[in-house]
Amino acid sequence: MATTTTNTTQSGTQQPATPTYPNQVTGMYVLAQMLKKLGVTDMYGLVGIPVTDFSYICQAEGIRFVGFRHEQQAGMAAATHGYLTKTPGILLTVSSLGFLNGLTATINATVNCYPMIQISGSSDREPIDLDQGTYEGLDQLNVAKGLVKAAYRVNKPEDIPTAVIRAYRAAVSGRPGGVYLDVPTPCLGAVVDREQAMSWLETPVDPAPAMIPSAESVDRALKLLSAAKRPAIVLGKGAQYAQIDDKIKKLVETLGVPFLPMSMAKGLIPDNHPQSAIAARSTILEEADVVMLVGARLNWLLSRGHGKWNPDGQFIQLEIEPTEIDCNRHIAAPVIGDLESSVDALLAKLPDYKMSMDPAWMEKIQSITKVKNAEFAQRLVPQTVPMTHWSALSAVKKVYDANPDLILVNEGANTLDDTRDTLDIMQPRHRIDCATWAIMGMGMGSAIGAAVATGGRVLAVEGDSAFGFSGMDFSTICRFKLPVTVVIFNNGGIYNGIGVNANGDSDPAPTTLDIHARYDKLGDAFGAKTYYVTTPAELEQALTEAVALKGPALIDVQLAADSGKESGHIGYLNPESLRHFTV
Repeated sequence: MATTTTNTTQSGTQQPATPTYPNQVTGMYVLAQMLKKLGVTDMYGLVGIPVTDFSYICQAEGIRFVGFRHEQQAGMAAATHGYLTKTPGILLTVSSLGFLNGLTATINATVNCYPMIQISGSSDREPIDLDQGTYEGLDQLNVAKGLVKAAYRVNKPEDIPTAVIRAYRAAVSGRPGGVYLDVPTPCLGAVVDREQAMSWLETPVDPAPAMIPSAESVDRALKLLSAAKRPAIVLGKGAQYAQIDDKIKKLVETLGVPFLPMSMAKGLIPDNHPQSAIAARSTILEEADVVMLVGARLNWLLSRGHGKWNPDGQFIQLEIEPTEIDCNRHIAAPVIGDLESSVDALLAKLPDYKMSMDPAWMEKIQSITKVKNAEFAQRLVPQTVPMTHWSALSAVKKVYDANPDLILVNEGANTLDDTRDTLDIMQPRHRIDCATWAIMGMGMGSAIGAAVATGGRVLAVEGDSAFGFSGMDFSTICRFKLPVTVVIFNNGGIYNGIGVNANGDSDPAPTTLDIHARYDKLGDAFGAKTYYVTTPAELEQALTEAVALKGPALIDVQLAADSGKESGHIGYLNPESLRHFTV
């Protein structure tokens, strides 16, 4: 057991004593040492009572602390770090509302299957449990439970290693996700013998063990796939996360079937690969007779397997979580295991099977792709001024094609959709967007997480509304001198800037922001290189220069107010008399 020292205050309450270094340390020191032992090199957060000292201790121990303006963005950075590295991104928050702000990102990490650990300080347990009105007295553990993959509280310093290891295992094993670790103030401040504390530290063995699929399931999948006349593969972001790029590419090319990457799976195999069916998505959905899901789920992003999907089509699903199977459509051939083990098993057995795909199927996909790509390219030809999303993206595309190493962070409404369709991603894990929940407000956090985790250059293409959720953390990009270029498409509104107040008074419409806003001035405030552009040629020149800087840059792109369409409008729910006010 730990030897702890306390002092009695005038009010009679027990408070931790001041440690006498180097022979005594606090629970905070133990927590920092445990994170360091697990290989944690970076931490994201926002400090205050009761975790400020902990952040300094982490810095002293060589853990980089990236301090933010808002906990949600720190959490988005931690989640992105986890996605790109397959190790838990670490978020540090204060108690109460700081915890809640960060929890938004931890929940989002859970939904998106990113490994992440949110560590929050919390108030003394006794007055919280008796609801006695203590300082920031929120029962954080019970708030988090049910919303994240796992949640734990550690009350004693000697239990900190166990708590951290359990959180780490929960975050990375099976289907990855967000984990909450609650550390009350008495545990953080407890004074213990240093030598004894160091003896508590352990390293987990095999925290993310392989899960081998059954031989029967592999044979069943290959039998079904080999008999298909119009097979297809759908790649999801789980395939990116697995970091088995060469094996997945070998599987796709050996099978010779068309593949359709989901948004964040773009680049796992280059978007211009001859088997790519990005431009023939509707055909895949409507006509494929057997579809193999690789790191993808049949959620709303794939119409839950209904809608345009071939009603007679059958599914193979490579999945680590058994309860995901049959959640929307019957899965004829589930392969339960971690993705690398499943792909290895398929490749090993593949020589025993002969594909029956109709050659005309691939020819059809490639023919449609050629026609659709040519038609799409015409959208980028008009060099409209004031710019539309398309004329602006014509400039962005030229620069991105010349710099395929840029990690693209992308969010917005039209800005998200149109950028996804315009930019070809040529390298794995080089596109990060709002993913499964399609939430706004991940831009600056994800850009920072990507830059810190990889050391690479990042390009964030943001709608003006989306940027507003996280814009103040552009200051974090500048403070840490990160190689991030932020491009803001300003059309003056949510969807566009031409909404009309249905009441006829002077207040702006619900979707109206400010077409005259000068976001470049925000960059000026924090010392970034900034640009304000009004033509495609100016944007191309500015972006070329900005990404070459390998430092903070912000480009304010002035669009026309009528560029973009309202994607959130549900016409049949709106009164007939108001429909003419929407665009």
